[in-house]
Parts: sequence; structure tokens; C-alpha cells
Amino acid sequence: MALTNREIEVMASIKEWEEKLYSYSPNDLEVTYDKYIERAFSLLPEATQKQFFLALDSWLFHLHALIQGSQLQFDAKDRILAAGRVFEPSISQIEDLKLLTIDQLQYIAEQQISRHRLYSFAQGGIAGTGGTVLLGSDIPAMTIINLRVIQLIAMTYGYEVNTPFEMMNSLKVFHAATLPTRMQMYSWEELKNDFGKQEEYFYEGKEELTEITWIEQPLKQVFKAITILLFKKKSLQGIPLVSMAIGAGVNYQLTRKVTDFAHSYYQLRYLSEKENIIDE
Repeated sequence: MALTNREIEVMASIKEWEEKLYSYSPNDLEVTYDKYIERAFSLLPEATQKQFFLALDSWLFHLHALIQGSQLQFDAKDRILAAGRVFEPSISQIEDLKLLTIDQLQYIAEQQISRHRLYSFAQGGIAGTGGTVLLGSDIPAMTIINLRVIQLIAMTYGYEVNTPFEMMNSLKVFHAATLPTRMQMYSWEELKNDFGKQEEYFYEGKEELTEITWIEQPLKQVFKAITILLFKKKSLQGIPLVSMAIGAGVNYQLTRKVTDFAHSYYQLRYLSEKENIIDE
């Protein structure tokens, strides 16, 4: 017995996406930008750099746990299970979702993905009005939206994120998905190397997440905020349409990038696990 034809098709589409990731070539601007960021951070003492990234990691860990333990996430989990029971009435826990076909899982996951892309679009539009509080809350809000949708995609494919291993794994997916495209292939390989370790309860690998290369995405959000402020006064009947369009577009593209990466990862993990079980 082997993977179904449909599962082979999905696996092939992931491999095609993977090849594009591996073949991505940075342009001169990206290389120059990389060097500029590294040079800027090298001016800071090494102890200060380490303390900065440790604080950033700690913030992400606590934010992830906060989202995971929120009533909003429990409700979303119940909705995912309810959607699964439409196809398979015996489903009672997250792990049971692996009983569904790849098409059924894709359908449930894409509901979560489209909803959160809309949230990002709306968040960007609101931040684009240029209010100080709204702009200041944009990075935390976008982090929450993208961490949350990764958790929901993981649960859709039968991976409960409340264990130390799965929590750390979903954070690594978030980290990889928000890296510059030219750097993602290395984290993608690292994530694939963790296949087969899902039975472990505790995570025993590298726990540091953020480093200099990851800072590019937060800086992009800062540059977006500066651009919004520059275009804030260009309004139509009092509505800053240009800055709102910039905010909405940038945020939407970020969540699209994150969800594409996370969805590819959890689909590949699900299919790889299923293929190994079948081979046995």
C-alpha cells in the first residue's frame, strides 16, 4: 500500500515549492542590506547583542504560551474539531484529525489561512491610518496573528501544540517563515531533520530562535511605519487611502508568506509520517 494519487500530487507540489526556495538567488540590494544590518549590529557589544536576542526569544515564548492558553484559541480548536467531525464523526481529539484525507485537511486549514490573511489585511489598514497607538501596536498584533495561524495549521494536521516539543517546533516554523527568503532554505532543512522526533515530549535541540538575519522582518515593519507616516497627509476626504493601502498590503503579504511556509511544512510532515507508517 502506498500514498494515494492525490497525496502524491500534493507531495509533488510541495517539492516544487521547495525547489523554488532552494533556487532563490538574492539580488545586489538584498546582499548590501544584509551587510548593512550585520555591520550595524557589530557596533554593539557582544553581551548587549546576546541580551537583546534572549529578551526577544523570551517575548516570543511568552506570547506563544499566552495565545495557546487563551479562550480564543480553545474556541478555534473546538471549531477545527467540529469541522473534522463533519467528515469523520469519531474524531474527539486533535490527533484524530490525521484520520482525514489530505483534501479534507487542506479544506480546514485553508479556512484558517484565509481568515488570518483577512485579519492581517484589516490590521494593516487600521495601522495605516497613522495613529501613534495603532502604529505602535502593529508589530505585536502581527506577531500574534501569525503565531496563532501557525498553531491552528499545526492542530489541523493533528499536532497538538501544548507539549514542549510541538510548542518549540511551531516557534521554529514561525522563525523560519519570517526569515528573508534567501535564508529560509537552511531553516527548512533543519525543520525537516526534526521529522520523526514528534514522539518526543521534550524538545532537546537548539532553543535560540532570533539572530541578526531574522531582524530584517521587524525592520521592514518599522520602515513600513515610517512610510505610512510620510503618506499620512495624502488623504481623500480625510481618509489616508495611500498609507492604509501600504499597511494593508505589507501585512497581507507577510501573512501570506508565513502561511504558505507553515502550510507546506505541516503538509509535508503529515505526508512523510503517513508514508513511513504505510512502509512499515
